[in-house]
Amino acid sequence: MEEAAGLVPEETLVDEAPPVDDERDELEDPELVVESLPEEAENRPGPGSTCPGWEQNAEKRKQKPAAQDRIQASRLRKNLHLLDKLHEEKDLFIQKTREELRACRRRMDLLTEQRESVAAELAAEREAGNVAAMGRLEAASRRLCLELERERDLLPKISAVLQENESTMWHLETQERQLQDVWKSVREEAAAARRCLREQTAKQLRQETEAAGKAERNRLLRVRKSMHLQRELGLRHQKLVADAQQNHRVAVKFLKASLGRVRERERKAELASREHVQRRMDAVLALKNSIAASRETLRQFHAWGRAKAELAEQKAQAEREAILAHGGDAFKHLCHQRRRQELEAQNRAFEQEQKLRKQEIVSRILKEEAGEHARKKQAPPKTTGRPSLRDKTWSHLAEVCDGKSTAPPSCPPLEDSLPSPRATVLAPAISSESVRVDPSSSGWQEEPLVRPEIPGLWSQEASPHQVPQADAGRKPVGGTKTDQDLLARTIRCLRSGAPHRQVASGREFRGRPFNSKPELIHFKDFDVGREYKKKVILTNATYTINYCRLAGVEESLRDSVRIDFDPPGPMSAGMSCEVLVTFKPVVNKDLEGNISFLAQTGGFSVPLKCSTRKCSLSLDKQLIDFGSYVVGETASRTITLTNAGGLGTRFKFLLASESCEMDASHSILKRSSLFTCEEKRFCDKVATSVSEQRMEGNESSLPEAPSQRESQGLDARKQGEGRPPESETVTTPPSKEQTEFCLGEMTEGEIAPFGSIRVPVIFTPLVPGTAHSRVKVVFQNQQCPTLHFRVVGVAVDVPVWVPKPDVDLKICMYDRLYQDSVLVHTRSKAALRLKFEVCKELRGHVELLPETGYIQAMSSFSVQLKFLPRHSLPEDAGKYFDKESCVLEAPMTIRVADQIRPVGFTLHAVVTTSDLELSPSVVDFGYCTVSEAVRTQVGLCNHSLLPQGFGFIGLPKCVDVQPNDGFGTILPLETLQLDVIFQPIKAKEYSFELVCKSEINRCFKLTCRAVGVRPPLELSHHQIKFAATSLYDTSVASLYVINSHVSLNSLTHSVPRIGSEDASPVGPTSFEFLLPPDLPITISPLVGTVWPGKRYLIQVAFRPVLPSELIHQEAFQALIKEAESKSSFRRDMATQKKDQRRQSVSILQLQNRDRSFRSSSSQPPELQKQDLTSSSQEYQAAQAALTRSFPGKFDKFVIPCVVASGDTKDRKGTEPLSFSPHNTLYLELWCPAVAPSIVVTSDKGKTISNFGDVAVGHHGLKKVSIQNICPEDLHLEYSVLNPSGPFVLLNPISRLPSGETQVLELSFSPRESCVAQETLDIVTKRGSLHLTLTGTGVASAVTCSIEGDVLHMGYVIAGESVSSVFKLQNSSSLPIKFSVQLDSLSTRTRNQHQLPQFLAAPAQRTEVVGTQNLSGQSVFSVVPVEGVMDPGRAQDFTVTFSPDHESLYFSDRLQVVLFEKKISRQIILKGAAREHMMFVEGGDPLDVPVESLAVIPAFDQERREEAEELKPILLTLAYVQQDTDTPAPPATRELQVGCIRTTQLSPKKTAEFSLDGVASLQHKGFTIEPSKGFVERGQTKTISVSWVPPIDFDPDHPLVASALLQLRGDVKETRKILFLAHVLTGP
Repeated sequence: MEEAAGLVPEETLVDEAPPVDDERDELEDPELVVESLPEEAENRPGPGSTCPGWEQNAEKRKQKPAAQDRIQASRLRKNLHLLDKLHEEKDLFIQKTREELRACRRRMDLLTEQRESVAAELAAEREAGNVAAMGRLEAASRRLCLELERERDLLPKISAVLQENESTMWHLETQERQLQDVWKSVREEAAAARRCLREQTAKQLRQETEAAGKAERNRLLRVRKSMHLQRELGLRHQKLVADAQQNHRVAVKFLKASLGRVRERERKAELASREHVQRRMDAVLALKNSIAASRETLRQFHAWGRAKAELAEQKAQAEREAILAHGGDAFKHLCHQRRRQELEAQNRAFEQEQKLRKQEIVSRILKEEAGEHARKKQAPPKTTGRPSLRDKTWSHLAEVCDGKSTAPPSCPPLEDSLPSPRATVLAPAISSESVRVDPSSSGWQEEPLVRPEIPGLWSQEASPHQVPQADAGRKPVGGTKTDQDLLARTIRCLRSGAPHRQVASGREFRGRPFNSKPELIHFKDFDVGREYKKKVILTNATYTINYCRLAGVEESLRDSVRIDFDPPGPMSAGMSCEVLVTFKPVVNKDLEGNISFLAQTGGFSVPLKCSTRKCSLSLDKQLIDFGSYVVGETASRTITLTNAGGLGTRFKFLLASESCEMDASHSILKRSSLFTCEEKRFCDKVATSVSEQRMEGNESSLPEAPSQRESQGLDARKQGEGRPPESETVTTPPSKEQTEFCLGEMTEGEIAPFGSIRVPVIFTPLVPGTAHSRVKVVFQNQQCPTLHFRVVGVAVDVPVWVPKPDVDLKICMYDRLYQDSVLVHTRSKAALRLKFEVCKELRGHVELLPETGYIQAMSSFSVQLKFLPRHSLPEDAGKYFDKESCVLEAPMTIRVADQIRPVGFTLHAVVTTSDLELSPSVVDFGYCTVSEAVRTQVGLCNHSLLPQGFGFIGLPKCVDVQPNDGFGTILPLETLQLDVIFQPIKAKEYSFELVCKSEINRCFKLTCRAVGVRPPLELSHHQIKFAATSLYDTSVASLYVINSHVSLNSLTHSVPRIGSEDASPVGPTSFEFLLPPDLPITISPLVGTVWPGKRYLIQVAFRPVLPSELIHQEAFQALIKEAESKSSFRRDMATQKKDQRRQSVSILQLQNRDRSFRSSSSQPPELQKQDLTSSSQEYQAAQAALTRSFPGKFDKFVIPCVVASGDTKDRKGTEPLSFSPHNTLYLELWCPAVAPSIVVTSDKGKTISNFGDVAVGHHGLKKVSIQNICPEDLHLEYSVLNPSGPFVLLNPISRLPSGETQVLELSFSPRESCVAQETLDIVTKRGSLHLTLTGTGVASAVTCSIEGDVLHMGYVIAGESVSSVFKLQNSSSLPIKFSVQLDSLSTRTRNQHQLPQFLAAPAQRTEVVGTQNLSGQSVFSVVPVEGVMDPGRAQDFTVTFSPDHESLYFSDRLQVVLFEKKISRQIILKGAAREHMMFVEGGDPLDVPVESLAVIPAFDQERREEAEELKPILLTLAYVQQDTDTPAPPATRELQVGCIRTTQLSPKKTAEFSLDGVASLQHKGFTIEPSKGFVERGQTKTISVSWVPPIDFDPDHPLVASALLQLRGDVKETRKILFLAHVLTGP
């Protein structure tokens, strides 16, 4: 019954019910409604029938439903509901009608009372004579009477309606009484159905309860097994972690040591390489600058040379003109002058050569001297009686180079006055000017010469005139005769300044001519930048008058010393003069040298010395002896540190066991700056020497290889000198610490110049015996040596001592008792009383028992120590407790009777707390659904320094603590992260506490809050584990969203609710999956609605792809590598083409090239500016490479699903539903991605095969190579391509072995112009490969420049030709092959069985090929006939019209065929030919357009003219007569008269035409303009003919007239024009 009744909705019953207002008409005959009820009631049980029988009948009907039963039940239920509704409506209507009736009667009574009161007031006012009030009351009375009449009329109407409705109500009650039994049976049946449903529900509930209990027991069993397994795994894991940590600590220890040594070596090597590179760079830069300067100097020299040559040429020309002017022989004069110049040049060259030889000799002597000096160091020195030949040669060369006059070698006094030490003055000058040798070269020190380069120089017995065989070809040392003459002349010139001997009273003066005061000019402790002056007095020490002048200072002093000396002239003996020496230092270094003076009796010098500020430090004693002191006493001594120098420094006193680190950065900076200056000066000298070599054009006397070796030796020496000490820390080896000696407060500081410091040394004996120590004094200035002194003292012991002075209780906790015993010994021979004292700060925490005791002679005594730390220990202990480290160091005192110094021991303990801290202290799990668990991390921190065991006890069923079920051991100061997992059982608010108990029975609580939520929707699976999916493949999984909420009865089942809130309503529920962006996950559908008791299918797809950023990075790296390989190839090619040059220059060029290459390579290529799209080749190649090398990836995603009540269709527009954040479901996805099993190897691994543009009707082929990169053979399957599509797989492969590559052939054949794309899936058991096939079908689109389909060539003289050009434009993207065909030249088989065209009617004529040439040749020709049109290009076609006879009907059809298949364009070619140059067009056609096949006989000229006159031209003019009064426009026609442009010679350039009989035509209504005129060749003129019917015109008879048209061109022609005019009547 319920199912049958449910088929008809209630809305239908309500709509079918008649309205209440019309019930009177419908219910007048109630039998109409009840006629069918008795038949329906017969099938119902009576009121006395029982439920079981009815239930059996109902069950039978349910088992075997019949259509008649359902129809009867539906009708019965419909009638019952209809009666109930009508009864209620009529009852309500009757009540309303009765209320209206009562209200009407009340209004009538009220109006009656008001009328009576108004009548009384009117009578009173009438008696009072108040007219105004009377009028107002009369009007009120009339209004009341009118209203009363209306109410009286309404009362019977309402009564009648009430009676009618009551009658209808009676009929309804009668029908209800008739159906009462049926209604009762329906109710009983419904009650029985409900009882059966409840019993069935209870039975199902019991079954589900039993199943749930069984499932719960199984779950608990699995939980216990998993907990036991996890506990075993945890223990094993802890053991493995402990072993790993131990191994890690050992490995880290050795790794740190190894890394430290490696880093130190790398640091030293890097520092050395940097210094070396910096020096080389400086040298190269200096050389580069010198070369640039040399080039500039050479350029200037060339310019000077050119100017000098021009000046000499001008001078020679002037001399020549002057000689010629005086009548002399200019040629002879110039010859003499040229010879004189050549002689002078030879002399200069000879002098230069001698100078170079002397320099070479000097350089060899220098080398020999260096080698001899090295040998003298190894061998004992030998004394020589007289100077050797080498010394004499050296002295001679030194005097010659100095420019002084020398006496012949036979003069002994002169030899004695010029000793060989003068060579030391000459050596720097010569070496700096001509010799470019590194003074630190290893050849000077490590490779001494074995034999001299000039044989005989070392041998004193060798003859001075003996020339060695090696130098036999050279000139003698003394030179030739000419050289000796030149040297003699030079000596005579210098003799005027030579010293003279002074003889007085027979005694010759020997010695120093002048004495200086002071004898040594010494500038002490100078500062750079300041100026110092000293006055020197020179006194004449000779016997007579003498002269004195300044000769100069040495080279090393010229930059800093200036001499102010005014020569006094002749000075008598004993007279003196003053010399002012000014010293302004520019560098901070010591300088020494001489100031040279020249007197008449010889030269002398005054030594000059400049000293920088230095430290001179010393100690006043080297040993401090304290003597003997008792243990515990203190003694002090003082030591003095004195600085006698002018430079202060920083000092520090240290014991021998201590180390010192002094800041030596200042000294290092000075040293590095000094070496930098020297290096720069050396590089400048090298550059200057190279520039001098190039300017002089001579090669260096020293080869390049030795100079390079020497430069390398110089670099090595400078590197060794300039390198700072490897360690600036002065470290002494560790020794046994001695605490008896210590230094006072003043142990370090700054000592001023010429100052002193007193430092106390304190001796405090602690251990009996002799104590000694060594103290050192270190200084910041590296030039100051370390000073040392010794300290010695003797200590005497006490009788009572503690063998264990330190009592270490290790780590102690607060509020716990710790005990230990302290043993006291005595060496005294008498008993002593001991008193044990605790410091007052710790008396509440430490106790010594007993407090007083006696120790016997030569025995020991034990005291008990009790330590109970309170929480107030940090405040009470004060200075004995370190709050940061929690270390307690408390001194305990043992006082001995009759002993001044007490005996002490120290209590050591680390006091720590036993607190465990849970953070956070309150955990709010928030809202959690019953199908999920919420995990939060809680930190358990152990503030103690001892490990503690802990455990969470008494956990609720909905809470779990992991790992190890909340039990474990926490290490000191460790913080463990514990996972507290909460899974609610039902929807309610939770509040509970978790108790963590430590092993010392301390409890720590964690407050937890949560709200359990049961959402209205459920997921069939909360976790999906995808199979391993290949890149760019797709895996699909399915799940359901279930709506099991069908009832609000919370007693039978759990209803969805949030905490303790109201239950969710029953009805449609919507959901939405919130998918984060950029995930390889697709969920379909994302939004949906689930009805109660239903479920909704959801599909989840996983498609792993590579990130675009990673692909871009790989593509850019590939482009950068390609650019680098190209640049390296170009660099190698450029290097091979360059010639070998000198090594010094090549080094510079290589460094410059390397620098430029580094700068170019350091700049990033401009590849970053390129925008790599997904369709670019670089992008796809990088994608393929990354796909092949993909190592695999595993991702885990959690997707939220929000839930809202209502249907998604009910929302307005895009308005979102009100989703509750607490009713959120979560779907966990496990997504493993692996490399594909099949990859594409062709076209750089691109999976997109683009066929490009293919013409419609053609086909394109592509080959794709695929490779199996997995270790097993694969069987391939292919997806089905569109059978009607353009793509076809030509060779499907069924099996692909491992590692092999196969080729797939694909075809693209477009049938229309479109862009086609399909996907070909290659499916294997390990994944799929998706090939995207794309192509574009391009239709051959050709446009023509001819408007329309007809090309008219015009009129041509027969026998001549005319051409016309038209264009075809290829507007497609493909090249098009074309061909042009004429119908006149093609076969005509299809028209063989048709009638001739001239026999057919004009409407049926479709011929396109007209009159042709009589000669058989085509009258039309086209060029070109075939070819190819490129995309976007245009092709010009030339059509030539060449008729051979006269005709007006030449025609043909031109067809443009594309690709030999498609006809793209058809053009009708037309033309006309005349034998003469004049022609007339227009008029009505009078003949057929097909030429007769008969041969026209040839007429003579006269007969032809007569024949031509017979050719008429018909013009039909139709005048349309309108019915209105407005005049109609005239009827008009036109004729074209033209003149053909011809190549024939004609006397006339123009043609004439004239029309005869124009006057007669005008009388008939014709108007012709113009009637005559001229026509130029190639032009046409229009003759307009219009006609208006005259007054006497008869509309029933057409008007016919004629006129003659005369044409005069090359011949005279006549045309007869027939005018046919008629009138048409308009509508």
